Amino acid sequence: MKASVAGYARAQSLGHAFDLLQSVQGDAVVIAGGQSLVASLNLRLSEEALLVDISHLPELRGIGLHDGRLRLGALTRHAELAEAALVAEHAPLLAHAAPLIAHAAIRSRGTLGGSLANADPAAELPACMIALGAEILVRSAKRERRIAADAFFEGLFTTALEEGEIIIAVDIPLKAAGDRHVIRELTRRSGDYAIVGLAGVKSADGVRLAYFGVSDRPVQATAAMAILNSGGSPEDAVSALRDDLAPESDPHASAEYRRHLAAVLLRRVLAEMTNS
Repeated sequence: MKASVAGYARAQSLGHAFDLLQSVQGDAVVIAGGQSLVASLNLRLSEEALLVDISHLPELRGIGLHDGRLRLGALTRHAELAEAALVAEHAPLLAHAAPLIAHAAIRSRGTLGGSLANADPAAELPACMIALGAEILVRSAKRERRIAADAFFEGLFTTALEEGEIIIAVDIPLKAAGDRHVIRELTRRSGDYAIVGLAGVKSADGVRLAYFGVSDRPVQATAAMAILNSGGSPEDAVSALRDDLAPESDPHASAEYRRHLAAVLLRRVLAEMTNS
């Protein structure tokens, strides 16, 4: 099946991209790596719209330190997350997560901003951003705003992005000495979406845990986190997952099986945080 689109335009600058988005009154979609969007268009799962290509905009690229945080441009490729020294040093959770994403061909084209905007509930990077306490920078023709990662993902393929907004970058707190970053997932085959996955960060502020593959969005395990951060045991945290997670059955796994796997992953992640 061939994609159905209303047209294609390559943005020459960020301002030009905003002009293009405004020109069609919401009947436009931003494309960068296109690894999720093109498949959706080919399957006619996305409505016909003008494709606004932002993949060549230099202001959306780059990995660096900014105001005491690690800043990742929206066009950062998954492969770059796996290879960049600054990511390995300051946000190793992302360096660990990137090789888990699909296959090498997709990692070489897929972008950070694209993954976050797509908001696939089984994807690794949205959950990582919640575990890291990241902020997502978005901009429109009129304003720029920051959105906490745990408020950005609103549902299945749904985010807090408003019409005409584009993800510009992501700001991530720097890893401190003694912090632990761990991500684990369970899949049927290498490259498949996770049946259940868990991203965890342990810092002086406590433990942050974000599951993926268990709901219509990444889920912060707030009850389990509260137990752990108040000195409770790992097994008490596992028991608290019944308040955090309400998975549904689908052709890949039953709800009961996902609950079991979520508990398995929590034990593994906490053990690695303690022993690493």
